[in-house]
Amino acid sequence: SAQQYLHERGLTQETIDRFELGYAPNSWDLLVQFLQRHQFAMDDAQRAGLIEQGKNGYYDRFRHRIIFPIHDSSGRLIAFGGRILGEGEPKYLNSPETPLFEKRRVLYGWHLARGAILRERTALVVEGYLDLIMLHQHGFTNAVATLGTAFTEEHAHRLLRLVERVYLLFDSDPAGVKASLNAGEILLQAG
Repeated sequence: SAQQYLHERGLTQETIDRFELGYAPNSWDLLVQFLQRHQFAMDDAQRAGLIEQGKNGYYDRFRHRIIFPIHDSSGRLIAFGGRILGEGEPKYLNSPETPLFEKRRVLYGWHLARGAILRERTALVVEGYLDLIMLHQHGFTNAVATLGTAFTEEHAHRLLRLVERVYLLFDSDPAGVKASLNAGEILLQAG
């Protein structure tokens, strides 16, 4: 079902592989069992945001979701985002913030886009994983995404060190319009 969903959205296998997209099965504790079998410390896995602890023990945080690995600027894996397949809430779920992952500092796809951003001296900023991935698939490799609609001063400073122009391409719904105006104000204030 995950492969079918990604292909229906228009992603090629090359793009799926490039962005290391995966799937978290619809299981309560498959990851917990795997981690226990391989003698991982459950406390570490919980701090990393992979599992949660409930009344009856540990359970997987991401279930029945397309998984989007989130990398730091050096390309090291620091978190995950997950989109539910089918019905359910929340539609998108990110890893919780950790010492390695602070949403206000991270732009999704930065490690893949940095070279193109430097060459073109422009950046395209979108608000979603799939928006960013489709732009890259169609040759707009200077695109990055916020993790949701929150564009921050940290994002602006990271971009403005490398670019002359930033294009904001958020959704046209009321939340996206508001986010565009807020991001534009942040960019103007940052120079």
